[in-house]
Amino acid sequence: MKTIFITGASSGLGKAAAKLFQAKGWHVIATMRKPENEMELRKLSNVSLIELDVTDTDRTNKTISNILKSHSVDVVLNNAGYGLIGPLEALTDEQIQMQVQTNLFGVINVTRAFIPFFRERKSGTFINITSTFGLLGYPTCSIYNASKFAVDGFSEGLAYELANFGVKVKIVAPGGMQTDFAGRSMQGGFHPKYTQLVEKVSEGYSDEQIANYTKADDVANVIYEAATDDKNQLRYIAGNDAIGLYEERIGLTAEGQFAKMRAQFIF
Repeated sequence: MKTIFITGASSGLGKAAAKLFQAKGWHVIATMRKPENEMELRKLSNVSLIELDVTDTDRTNKTISNILKSHSVDVVLNNAGYGLIGPLEALTDEQIQMQVQTNLFGVINVTRAFIPFFRERKSGTFINITSTFGLLGYPTCSIYNASKFAVDGFSEGLAYELANFGVKVKIVAPGGMQTDFAGRSMQGGFHPKYTQLVEKVSEGYSDEQIANYTKADDVANVIYEAATDDKNQLRYIAGNDAIGLYEERIGLTAEGQFAKMRAQFIF
């Protein structure tokens, strides 16, 4: 039986992935900050609930070290993260630091803790969840963009480093998803000088728009594909909106897409 280690498994995509891999016969180590509150995954066989806050480096290292003493992990899914939206001028130092600490350093720290185990075994796969906004910029998302672009670059660089050891690094970049990401998992700030821009951007988070987004279960299927297809593919784009934007970026070039999108937000 193969084992997957998942961060941020208490809701949304992380929980959908945990349920899918469990249904496929995997042992799932589902980590989250408050496992005592998780009732659904607790009822499933071959699911271990573990407390983990990816922003706490020391405890993350100790937790993973303890897990590897009794489990042979095959795939690490770095999923924990949240969105921070708002004009840069509206964000506090604390908000910016926590965004980067969670979305970027959380991925780096978890990954670094597993590398020696995978390297010595000469097998293993890291799957890092980025976003459409890890491939292209978007207004009021500059810090979120920064964190996800960074994970994309980190993953590509690391993929080269680990290739000679038989260890794979992959990226799954979803577009909009029908989860609570736009609610519970999103933070931000307000600045009066950006009201018109924020109103324009907010159209993308309307109930009508969210209804057209990809379901978390569908993105979980892409994650499962990345974990099991045995390909040396780096990026997996998940969701019709994400695929459309990525193909547009390739077709127009990054500068061409920038010019097109910039025109949408100039008033």
